[in-house]
Amino acid sequence: MSERLQDGAYAPIPSEIEAVGAIVVDAGMKVHKALGPGLLESAYEQCLAYELQERGMSVRRQIPLAISYGKLKIDAAYRIDMLVAESVLVEAKAIEALLPVHQAQLVTYLKLSGHRLGFLMNFNVPLFKNDLRRIAR
Repeated sequence: MSERLQDGAYAPIPSEIEAVGAIVVDAGMKVHKALGPGLLESAYEQCLAYELQERGMSVRRQIPLAISYGKLKIDAAYRIDMLVAESVLVEAKAIEALLPVHQAQLVTYLKLSGHRLGFLMNFNVPLFKNDLRRIAR
């Protein structure tokens, strides 16, 4: 779970999780450089998973995420695109532009899953770094 300090701020992300995050970003850049924009989200997700596995990372894809509301539990309300090294969430997009709702989605996934670091990656852009978002809690 996210660690809160007494002042309400979050504790720093552990260095080993930051290291996984750096690998995720580098792999995303490599996939985008090789494929460019214009493909389906599922193609980028699969290629990113392959690239990460080639770098020795464990990758789980399309992970169901449950939500609870009162006494109601919805077992597979959402699906996380990718969980890398059991510590970093990745949401892959292939859209014209990221919107605030996409960032809010990742924040919600982090909150519900208890993970601290996530990346929102839009592959359908000319310059990958312009639509790459890092979210930490």
